[in-house]
Amino acid sequence: MNISSIVIQTKPLHVKEIIAICEASDFCDYHFSDEQTGKIIVTIEGENLDEEMSKMKKIEQIPHVICADMMMAYSEDELDEQREMLEHSPSVPEILNDETIALKDIVYKGDLKKKIH
Repeated sequence: MNISSIVIQTKPLHVKEIIAICEASDFCDYHFSDEQTGKIIVTIEGENLDEEMSKMKKIEQIPHVICADMMMAYSEDELDEQREMLEHSPSVPEILNDETIALKDIVYKGDLKKKIH
């Protein structure tokens, strides 16, 4: 499941109209607005990035929307995939994945200057 926040920009006189459309829609959830700046905050959810992008395009097509920008995104699936990749990566020492060892007990004896090019 992916969840993303979108900032919609419009002219101040169209804020209430766009909020009403968002609240009546099935593709986003309205959360906050600033009528003076014309900014509206909504969230979208999707099973994958394609579904989220489809919903964002619907927001962009709302009359009087100047732009809609994704500000934050969260993806449970990608996070799990990244964790799995790190746990099985040969470049990550096994000690870092050992839950029985406290981080404070790990002593680094390397040289970061040699790693930076």
